[in-house]
Amino acid sequence: MSDITSSDGTTISYDRTGNGPPVILVLGAFNDRSAGAPLAARLSDSDTLTVFNYDRRGRGTSSDTLPYAVDREIDDLEALIGAAGGSASVFGYSSGAVLALRAAARGLPITKLALYDPPFEIPGTNPGYWAEMARQIDALVGAGRRGDAVELYQTRGVGIPPEVVAQLRQAPFWPALEATAHTLAYDSLVLASPPGLLGAVGTETLVVVGEVSPDPIREAAGAVARGLPHAQLHTLAGQTHDLVPEVLGPVLEEFCAG
Repeated sequence: MSDITSSDGTTISYDRTGNGPPVILVLGAFNDRSAGAPLAARLSDSDTLTVFNYDRRGRGTSSDTLPYAVDREIDDLEALIGAAGGSASVFGYSSGAVLALRAAARGLPITKLALYDPPFEIPGTNPGYWAEMARQIDALVGAGRRGDAVELYQTRGVGIPPEVVAQLRQAPFWPALEATAHTLAYDSLVLASPPGLLGAVGTETLVVVGEVSPDPIREAAGAVARGLPHAQLHTLAGQTHDLVPEVLGPVLEEFCAG
């Protein structure tokens, strides 16, 4: 594990593995770098890529600095790109894909952009919807109701039925979800994307979508691919919203190292 210091003094922890052109993994809600470790290992095994797998601020062993702002998270990614040599490919997953889009729109030196299931402008939502969700999550976490904050994001953000979430609250992994509850407001603000975002991204982009991911996610991925000036859409047969390194890895290797 290594650390870098972002522009506001936040410590960002990351693992660096492999050899070859650098790619940085930007994960989504509820994820720290342990969730990206299997994909990082798959991409590193062939020694065609150098993988930077990091804890976004407020997660894992990275620190945090308040107040939160999306630009600060983009600053974190910029610092990682600096550690990678000054330019890098970026892979974003779920809400992390939208963060990667916003970083590319700001002009970070991203050589190639790969996005898996980006929940960009999900039908029925808008920037105000996500900003209000962030406010409600902050209020619940501030009141010590971290479990309710997780439930709010899972039902109104992810679309999991309430009865399923009620069962999940009894699962042994639920405390780990509660530990990340404060960062769900961060992901909500990431998804409150400014108008015209796609038109500001000129980076060569691969948009990847799971064939059996939820319909709104597949619609959003298609809209991203159509809206970007230099993008192609790739559908992973039989795949859901989950990351499966054995299936996704070869696609990313071909795109990022090619």
